Amino acid sequence: MFISSAFAQTAPAVAAGGDMQSSLMSMLPLVLMFVVLYFVMIRPQMKKQKEAKAMIDALAKGDEVVTSGGMLGKISKINENSLSVEIAAGVEVQIQRGAVVQVLPKGSIK
Repeated sequence: MFISSAFAQTAPAVAAGGDMQSSLMSMLPLVLMFVVLYFVMIRPQMKKQKEAKAMIDALAKGDEVVTSGGMLGKISKINENSLSVEIAAGVEVQIQRGAVVQVLPKGSIK
């Protein structure tokens, strides 16, 4: 009894073709929000990650770096996954490559 009346109410809207257009119009704000989200948040974050990876891959002996812990030092040895950073005369610490946040210009550390 209830099912047949429910079909009877939706049948004229489907036959008119207005339901398809209204469903597309209701999806439009969702699609627009995703496009804006991509250009405002996702794309810049991916660009920043690429730049950070390129910086870490380009590290060389003698570069002056800042670590994520805030230490400044000069790279003395480079391994596949880690670096030896000289933070003072005769004092070296070993850190992971990913801990490097910034490469400083030569002569920044005195």
